[in-house]
Amino acid sequence: MKYVKLGNSGVDVSRICLGMMSFGQPGPENGLFPWAKDFEEAKPIFKKAIDLGINYFDTANVYQMGTSEEVTGKLIKEFGLNRDDIVVATKVDMEMRPGHPNGGGLSRKEILSEIDKSLKRLQLDYVDLYQIHRLDPGTPWEEIMEALNDVVKSGKARYIGASTMFAWQFQKLQTIAKEHGWAQFITMQDQYSLMYREEEREMIPYCQSTGVGIIPWSPLAGGRLTHPWGTVTDRNKIDGVSPMVWKATEKLDIPIIDNLQKCAAEWGYTMAETALAWMLSKPYITAPIVGTTAVEHVEEAVRALDIVLTPEQIAKLEAPYQPHPIAEVDGYLQF
Repeated sequence: MKYVKLGNSGVDVSRICLGMMSFGQPGPENGLFPWAKDFEEAKPIFKKAIDLGINYFDTANVYQMGTSEEVTGKLIKEFGLNRDDIVVATKVDMEMRPGHPNGGGLSRKEILSEIDKSLKRLQLDYVDLYQIHRLDPGTPWEEIMEALNDVVKSGKARYIGASTMFAWQFQKLQTIAKEHGWAQFITMQDQYSLMYREEEREMIPYCQSTGVGIIPWSPLAGGRLTHPWGTVTDRNKIDGVSPMVWKATEKLDIPIIDNLQKCAAEWGYTMAETALAWMLSKPYITAPIVGTTAVEHVEEAVRALDIVLTPEQIAKLEAPYQPHPIAEVDGYLQF
């Protein structure tokens, strides 16, 4: 395994982050991912990850309505991991009590409440990275940053991070924190893959220039970059979330997938290995967050670390890309 610093912090993380979104209580009644793996099904996958040297795990309070955090905590206990050796990240913002007042968002009330609930589910005294899942349009940004700073000062989180938003919004939040002497974000978790490269315009250059670590979500586009277009899997037969993110851009995406399939076959790699090797070739990427539902998926992700693509191969993979529309409502990114 290869390790890098997490943003401009001194923390060492594996170059592959294991996305724990895949774990939790399955079934639509428990959340948006009916294909999630329960504790027993998750054990061999998690064991393979730690055996291969992965020490960085990312989840969120909303994943399977808290049960992803519960399974993550149980797995850490099950395998007796040294807390000082691992890096655990979770998120806050999405609705945890739909239809109820203060059921989600980034108010001071919600942030301070949800960090305690997350820690209880994770069976941890602190998380290493506490991230805002999205930017809450209903809360003053000073309130958000002060509450996050208080979470850090209380010892319940070591660092803070952010996810999907516009670069100008991220920069403004960082400036607010800096002006008040509060904790600043050390990471940006944004959507980035061969199939979606719009972050190369502003967010990635901003993060590069300020030392913020980039930890992309869905580097394999919900599995679309792991198999030929039209392949039916157990997951995509029942996955209602991925179509909301990628359905509208299929005409732009199919040529990318077809090209990836041809390149991977020509070079002797799987599609997943090739797509991850492309991402890992970018010097600005800290660690892609790879969600997995099988042991072999973890093995593929780690193998990608040893693949060195030539500039010509990288250019060939990137050739079919065309600009994509950005999903937003009232200036806030939705995916």
